[in-house]
Amino acid sequence: MADSKREIERKYEATPDTRLPDLTRVAGVSDVTHHGVTSLDAVYYDTADFRLAADSLTLRRRTGGADEGWHLKFPVSSGIRDEIRAPLADTLPAGLAALLRSRVREADVAPVVRLLSARDVHHLLDADGTFLAELSVDEVIAERLTEEGRGTTAVWTEIEVELADDGDPAFLDAVERRLRKAGVQPSASASKLARALTETDHPEKQHPAKKKRKQPPPTAGDHVLAYVRAQIEAVIAYDPAVRRDLPDSVHQMRVATRRLRSAFKTYRKILDRTVTDPLGDELKWLAAELGVDRDQEVLDERFHARIAGLPRTLLLGPVEGRLRLWSVARRTGSTRRVAAVLDGKRYLALLDSLDALLAGPPLLPGAAREPREVLPRAVLKDFKRLATRVGHALEQPPGEDRDLAMHEARKAAKRARYAGEAARPALGKPAKRFAKRMKAVQKVLGDHQDSVLARDALRDLAVQAHAAGESAFTWGLLYGQEQAAAADRERELPDVWVRASLPGLRSALKG
Repeated sequence: MADSKREIERKYEATPDTRLPDLTRVAGVSDVTHHGVTSLDAVYYDTADFRLAADSLTLRRRTGGADEGWHLKFPVSSGIRDEIRAPLADTLPAGLAALLRSRVREADVAPVVRLLSARDVHHLLDADGTFLAELSVDEVIAERLTEEGRGTTAVWTEIEVELADDGDPAFLDAVERRLRKAGVQPSASASKLARALTETDHPEKQHPAKKKRKQPPPTAGDHVLAYVRAQIEAVIAYDPAVRRDLPDSVHQMRVATRRLRSAFKTYRKILDRTVTDPLGDELKWLAAELGVDRDQEVLDERFHARIAGLPRTLLLGPVEGRLRLWSVARRTGSTRRVAAVLDGKRYLALLDSLDALLAGPPLLPGAAREPREVLPRAVLKDFKRLATRVGHALEQPPGEDRDLAMHEARKAAKRARYAGEAARPALGKPAKRFAKRMKAVQKVLGDHQDSVLARDALRDLAVQAHAAGESAFTWGLLYGQEQAAAADRERELPDVWVRASLPGLRSALKG
């Protein structure tokens, strides 16, 4: 079974002649214990076109040391990575292969670099002997591996300081100050692999990770494609997080699919809809598959908050137990279902199609125009669509017709908000203000829709409780609270809408 570890570390340049300073002068360090030299042999894997390195991922099989085995590292932020470990085996473990699937698809991963390291290990301890950090001096030999065999080599020495589990990252600042004072400087490379790829590369080749970033897009098409690319990258990046069942990962991946769909619809004058409409249908399917677990999670949180807010005297019957049984029954197998979807041919085909879209964008004539000539019109068209739906919702009497109309208005508000967010890099503050206003409308409508779904679920819970001979009183009470919440949102909507559609909105977006 694979396990994970949050790795917080910093790397520093060194030479074989570098001498460590007295680290007991670092605040909090009372002792530094030497644990000898360990030999490490690590083979790093990637696709032929270095897809993992381009996204700052590292996959290695390492022998030697206390944690030998397969290691897959995902970047979190500067100096912080999540390391997923699996036992030592001759072939890549299936669990790690699944976490790579959104990036490698059907491509093979093969050895690209071998690192042989002599690691001189030191432990930094406090006055109680508590482990604070591990400092190692690594003498590294890097060797490029090719289909023809061994390639070029590089040799260097570096210092690595890794924080103890649950340690305070500020401690690394104190260690760094001491090292810098001794003349030790931070490494220019984020990882050993990055340095190895750079120093063993052939001069005539440029590694994908070293490509310069593109300048700000000058045309409407470039701008929209930059936004689309960012959402596609988000879908791919959240895939392994969803597989690991990390908090909020399903929600964020789902949001990326929705933003993509919205962009395809909003910018139909820029991207050919004969190409994007089928992609939009597939993204809608993916969002629905991801939504099964997410929607249940939202309901669970809502009901637990409602129950926590009730006096104990109003909790009649096994309310919390009933809620738990109901939730488990609805979520049983959902994690396996999502994993099956992400491993399925339909999903992988969608990712390939999105890649193809970026490789050969289906641009229309409007794509060549200036962003300020095209984007405001597209955003305002979405706003007009929202205005029509809000007006229709406000005309409906309370009941199912109004609920449905407000739900349709919510979807339009979300699309208008995403349109504003997508246009922000080109239109600046007016687009930012527009998106903020649309978000306020979306929130009111979203809260209303949540109450509609909650009432349906509460009725289901009340029926189950009654059938089991339990009191349905509490579920009826919560149902009434949700009715009142929906009525509050309905009364709130007109004022929120007036503020969102203040005069000057059109002229501000048009600049």
